[in-house]
Amino acid sequence: MRRITAKAKEETLIELQSASDSQITDESRRNGVGSLLSETASLAEQTETDKLQPNRDTVFFRDGVRRIDFVLSYIDDKDERKQERRREFEANLEKEGLELETEDKSDSKDHKTYFLKIHAPWNVLAKYADILKIKVPFKESDFPHGREVPLEFLSCPFRLPDSIIHPQPDYFTSPFDKNKVEFFLISDKSTFFPPSTRNRIVYYILAHCPYYSEGRKDREKTGIKRLLSNGTYTAAFPLHDGRYWKKARNSEPESERYNLYKHWARFLCFYKEQPLNLIRKYYGEKIGIYFAWLGFYTEMLFFAAIIGLICFTYGVLSYDDNVSSKEICDAEVGGSILMCPLCDKKCPFWKLNSTCLSSWQSHLFDNEGTVFFAIFMGIWGKCQSLFQETRQILQEQIVPIKPFYAETFLFLLLLSVQKTLSGTFMWF
Repeated sequence: MRRITAKAKEETLIELQSASDSQITDESRRNGVGSLLSETASLAEQTETDKLQPNRDTVFFRDGVRRIDFVLSYIDDKDERKQERRREFEANLEKEGLELETEDKSDSKDHKTYFLKIHAPWNVLAKYADILKIKVPFKESDFPHGREVPLEFLSCPFRLPDSIIHPQPDYFTSPFDKNKVEFFLISDKSTFFPPSTRNRIVYYILAHCPYYSEGRKDREKTGIKRLLSNGTYTAAFPLHDGRYWKKARNSEPESERYNLYKHWARFLCFYKEQPLNLIRKYYGEKIGIYFAWLGFYTEMLFFAAIIGLICFTYGVLSYDDNVSSKEICDAEVGGSILMCPLCDKKCPFWKLNSTCLSSWQSHLFDNEGTVFFAIFMGIWGKCQSLFQETRQILQEQIVPIKPFYAETFLFLLLLSVQKTLSGTFMWF
């Protein structure tokens, strides 16, 4: 029996409940509390399990601190010779100072492949950066930036925001010297060398590391390439910085790979400037220089394309005034001219008017304007090299260059016209 008191008219309500109902209610309460506790425990256990499980979408070791600079994969096929090579090779890598960590085959998709993760600590990076003479910054450039270009605001639609390209100040660089570390601008040793440089150093070690024991010396048993060719390892590769098609989660900054894919390696971004700092940092110096040259060359080709389009338009507009094609297509002129066979035995004679269609088509590309286009391309080739040299000097900011291009262009144009008219046209 349970007593319920209500204040309405100061009456006391008595609710009668049987003992069996009371037992059922108490039992259901205990069951509800028990199920709630079990669910909470299972959620907590699942959370702890997720924390203990390694994150596969990462470029770090299990400790989350050491970066993965290279990965070797192999399949344990119970071949004793391959196992012996791997043991000797990995032991020699550890003697060089590299740190190794193996992922079991149970974590791979095919449940057959092992992954050997390689990390290069600071002392190894410093040692081989000195050997390879890798250039690193040691002082911020104090040269003033280039002069402002008139109507620079017109180029704003073609530029990328600073939040994407991450502009950095210019630095003076010098080959790295491990004995003079204090002279270089090192704020964080773990990020001083970019990933491309770290990968280069580790690959250099892999390419020159032997896989024979100390007592034996065999020059042929050296390098990861031979181990890949004889099947000891199935692959050797560095890791990318995250997924290129997916944004970063939560408040993490966007990866450089994602920014390159989103704002550079897409067709709709053809008119945008190239993020050369990101390209250089991600791909390395040589590929960065290549894309810098390719971007400048493409910009210069824009003017050649405009002139070529004008010459083609002239051919279209003068299509009906083409006297040569009219004579070729005329039955009385072209039809009466019999041409020699194109080969000695099996080719027949043919009439000139059989090339009527091709003569009209060739006029679109080969007309009076083509002569002007040929002269322009000769001048363009010379000016392109001059502009490229001067642009490099302006970017290096060594000395100010006077704007003499207009005078040079007019001089070359007049000289080319003069030589063309005199029949002694020369390629500059």
